[in-house]
Amino acid sequence: MSNPVRVSFEFFPPNDEAMAEHLWAAVERLAPLQPEFVSVTYGADGSTRERTHACVLRILRETGLIVAPHLTCVGASREELMAIAEDYWRHGVRHLVALRGDAPGAGLPGGRYQPHPGGFAYASDLVGGLKGSAPFEISVAAYPEGHPESVSIHADVENLKRKIDAGASRAITQFFFDTEMFLRYRDRCAAAGIRADIVPGILPITRFAQLLRFAERCGASVPDWLRRRFDGLDEDPETRRMIAAHVAIEQVQQLRRHGVEEFHFYTLNRAELTYAICHALGFRPRTIEAAQPLRPGRPAHRLAEARMSRANPA
Repeated sequence: MSNPVRVSFEFFPPNDEAMAEHLWAAVERLAPLQPEFVSVTYGADGSTRERTHACVLRILRETGLIVAPHLTCVGASREELMAIAEDYWRHGVRHLVALRGDAPGAGLPGGRYQPHPGGFAYASDLVGGLKGSAPFEISVAAYPEGHPESVSIHADVENLKRKIDAGASRAITQFFFDTEMFLRYRDRCAAAGIRADIVPGILPITRFAQLLRFAERCGASVPDWLRRRFDGLDEDPETRRMIAAHVAIEQVQQLRRHGVEEFHFYTLNRAELTYAICHALGFRPRTIEAAQPLRPGRPAHRLAEARMSRANPA
C-alpha cells in the first residue's frame, strides 16, 4: 500500500557558487523521497527571473522531478510573462506557481504594490492568462492569517476564490504554527465554495531570528509557546535542530489527525529538517530514474511521469 501523504518542496535560486552547492545538495538529498513536485521561487519583485529559469532547467535536465517555477505579475508585461510561460512549456514544464508578487521595497514608505501598466494586475488575472496559453496545472498562494494588505480574512478568502475560479487547482498557504487557525481558514474556504486543495505550507525552523524576520515581513504570527521553546538556543545549534524537528513533526501530525494529507515544505535550500519530517510521515528514499539529456520526443515531463511509486510507510 502506497503512502497516502503527498509532499512538495520549495527551493530558491542560488546567487553564487557556494549557495548553488547548498541547493544541489538539498535537491539530491530530497529527490529520492519522490515529491509531487518541487517549486522554484521567483523574487517577489521579479528580481530573480533569469536565475529561476536557469535553476528550473537544470533540475529538469538532471533529475526526474516535476518542477513548478514561480511567476509573478511584478515588473513584466503580459507579453513578457506569456513568453516565459511558453518557453517553460517547450522545455517540458507543466506546473506553475502564480503569484501577484510585491513591489520593490515592499514594507518601506512608497513601496506599496502597483500593477505593471501593461501587465496582469493580480494573481487571478495571471492565472487566467496562463490557463489561456497552455493547460498548465497552477498553484496559488493562500494566507490563513490574511495577506498583510488584505482588509479582512473574508476579503482574502474571496480573493483566493477568484484565483481558483480563474483556473488554479491548488492553494499553498503561507507558513503558520497555529493548527486551529489553519483549520478555521480551511472551513472558511469550504464555506465560500472553494473546492481546491488547501495545502499547508510548513517552515522548518533553521534559525529563530530568521523566522522572526520572515514572520514580520509576511504578517504571520509567532506564538509565545514557540518563542519559549527556542529561548536561549541562539548559540546551541544542535539543541535548536532537535527542537525544530520536534515542532514541525508535531505540527504535521496534528494536521494529519484533521485529514490533511498534503504538505508543502519551505526548505530554504536545506534538506536536513525537511528530510527528518518526511521520514516521520513514512517516506523512505527510492531511486528515481536518472533523467537523460533532453532531446526531441523526450520532454522532461515524460521523464517525471516515469518515476517509481513511493515506498510503503514504515
